[in-house]
Amino acid sequence: QKLERFEFEGVEISLNPENASFITMNPGYAGRTELPDNLKVLFRPVACMVPNYALIGEIRLFSFGFERPRELAEKMVNCFKLSSEQLSAQDHYDFGMRAVNTVISAAGLNKRKQPDADEAILMLRALKDSNLPKFLTDDIVLFSGIISDLFPGVDLPEANYGSL
Repeated sequence: QKLERFEFEGVEISLNPENASFITMNPGYAGRTELPDNLKVLFRPVACMVPNYALIGEIRLFSFGFERPRELAEKMVNCFKLSSEQLSAQDHYDFGMRAVNTVISAAGLNKRKQPDADEAILMLRALKDSNLPKFLTDDIVLFSGIISDLFPGVDLPEANYGSL
């Protein structure tokens, strides 16, 4: 039924067929609850697929001026995949899209500050700076092993964060 107008609580409202409302529900995500059935029936479900983190990372790194974005994006995704498999299960660990965005943004800022630096060092610095502060001591050792396997022969210079 293609209505142009409808009545809602005594007020006549016109419908715009070019307008739609969408909601995102991730009930399995921490802190989220299931949508009540009386609201759920008002929306049509849409299935989504897992995003291609490596492709997203490659495009974003390319936009920051990286010359080998595919290689670095794949290493970043592999780092998160291995970390999620090998590190301990902690509620505050996140190896999904938020983490990917954080690392890419940090790598982009590093590239902006040091445009001629080795890109592997910039990505490695972004991975370490974004992840090490949230890891438990035992997991830091495992993470260090993962990144040394993914970035063999890359020596990360000591970071100078200035005085805190």
